[in-house]
Amino acid sequence: MIATDRTTSRIDLPMPFGWFQVLYSDELAKCESKPLEYFGQELVAFRTESGVAKVVDAYCPHMGAHLGYGIHENAGAGASVVGESIVCPFHGWQYNGEGQCTHIPYAKNMPPRVARGEKVLNSWHVREVNQCILVWYHPQGVEPLFEPVVVPEAALDNDEWGEMQTFEWDINTHMQEIGENAVDAVHFHYVHGTDEIPAEAKHEFDGYNRFGFLATRNPTPKGVVEGSIENASYGAGLAVIRFQGICDTLLLANLTPVSADKTRAMYAFIQKKVDGKTQKGGIGAAIIANICQQMEEDRIIWDRKKYYEKPLLCDGDGPFAKFRKWYGQFLIPAQQ
Repeated sequence: MIATDRTTSRIDLPMPFGWFQVLYSDELAKCESKPLEYFGQELVAFRTESGVAKVVDAYCPHMGAHLGYGIHENAGAGASVVGESIVCPFHGWQYNGEGQCTHIPYAKNMPPRVARGEKVLNSWHVREVNQCILVWYHPQGVEPLFEPVVVPEAALDNDEWGEMQTFEWDINTHMQEIGENAVDAVHFHYVHGTDEIPAEAKHEFDGYNRFGFLATRNPTPKGVVEGSIENASYGAGLAVIRFQGICDTLLLANLTPVSADKTRAMYAFIQKKVDGKTQKGGIGAAIIANICQQMEEDRIIWDRKKYYEKPLLCDGDGPFAKFRKWYGQFLIPAQQ
């Protein structure tokens, strides 16, 4: 019998860099703020009076109050937002989304850094696309190296596709372990009970992007319907999956590190409208329910598995080595 060392981490990998979802757009109203916890840090998101989403570090550089928790009329919610700035609940100092202090209500002489218009609060690069609010994370503070993809089906003004249906899971593992499912066709049979192991038709790695294609055969009362699953990753955190065949379905399968060994999965489903209306129930709902069930099944494995740098693989295990080489470009150690 081999003893297991339970004092060491199951997964010793740094958090990846890239664009990551922190909220859905409709979760942040104008002049509203919300506390966030991602990348092992406390953050605050707020939407300005002009409607622009911003993300800054949580703690006021004046005396350390958390900017994500309001008082008085804002008790139980985030701090207030005035114009283009968030207001510290402790002493009323105001900060814009670029980290500059824009107002100190009781000061006669501004601190030198404030008077010079310097950045005094760390701010984050934000993009709002596909009805999602994304931030750029890099452990060494490097500026964005690529832009998030715009998904036409997820545009609010796309009349051919319906409303988003969203789901969320917190998973106790590193993001890479979740991402590896994309190249693991065998697990569909053993974990999810598919009749056969899907045949992978294509898998490509191109810079910061990854593309995969699976041909599917879907049994129905009217016979077998040929279909496909196209899956693409844009960096480590953003994935777009298109299911075609019985019911055209788009899935935004976004992953964000809460910490190095805890990941939040945010799944948003959009299905093609029928007769100009968002589908309710039927095969469309069944597809979504099945994918959510698969996530619950996968989480049983992910929450408990140990990462092996050199796993013992066989010829039917899929392109794990290619995936890890591609994913490894995002795993940069923090600045010393």
